[in-house]
Amino acid sequence: MERFRGMRISVIIPTYNEEENIGRLIDELQRYGGEQLAEVIVVDAPSQDQTARLAREAGARVLVSDRPGRACQMNAGARIATGDILYFVHADVRIHPDYAADIRQALLEGYTLGCYLYRFDSPRRILKINEYFQRLDRIWCRGGDQTLFIPKVAFEALGGYREDHRVMEDYEFIIRARQRYRFKIIPKSIVVSARKYEHNSYLRVNIANAVVMWMYFRGMPQQKLIDTYKSIIKTEKYGVEATNQADMKY
Repeated sequence: MERFRGMRISVIIPTYNEEENIGRLIDELQRYGGEQLAEVIVVDAPSQDQTARLAREAGARVLVSDRPGRACQMNAGARIATGDILYFVHADVRIHPDYAADIRQALLEGYTLGCYLYRFDSPRRILKINEYFQRLDRIWCRGGDQTLFIPKVAFEALGGYREDHRVMEDYEFIIRARQRYRFKIIPKSIVVSARKYEHNSYLRVNIANAVVMWMYFRGMPQQKLIDTYKSIIKTEKYGVEATNQADMKY
């Protein structure tokens, strides 16, 4: 693992209408990444707000995807990345200040990919239930909100994200990756947005998540998953209407 001692990280952020978050996130990534940060790549859906402009002004490389959807956007970012390590981050998270050192340490320990734990940006006590269960090493406790790091060579060997997956792309990728590589859950927490819970009830969000996951593992079509999710959850706040993907937080 000597090759990871001088690693450089390319952070890839798929976005849609994230003008309220993108500048702050890029600033944090640059401030905490230090010399190990190769670049921040924002792959826009495209947005209907000022996300792309603000990302450029903050110093990110901005790519406007002609195929909206997180899987397509993240693959597009990975193709142009110059770093040794890819770090996929959602625009509404607050990353851990130690992210560069933590990723480097996990790779030196022999892990190939991994994620963080999380806590919500909300004082609601009921959300602690979700925070507790995502500490378990189970696929239903994982997800893109927890961020994901992986060497670019390993990502390419796996063929990247499946672009026919408009939802559940992160779960499918992690399942496939763990069949070949060791997975590290970094025992530190990033902060994720509770905005969906603020616009829907706690019970409604978790029912929607459980139903869609059950349908996915039953092999139901992607469009059926999307339609079911939209029938339960108010999704217009999260870019789902434009990107055709549900921003599911387990």
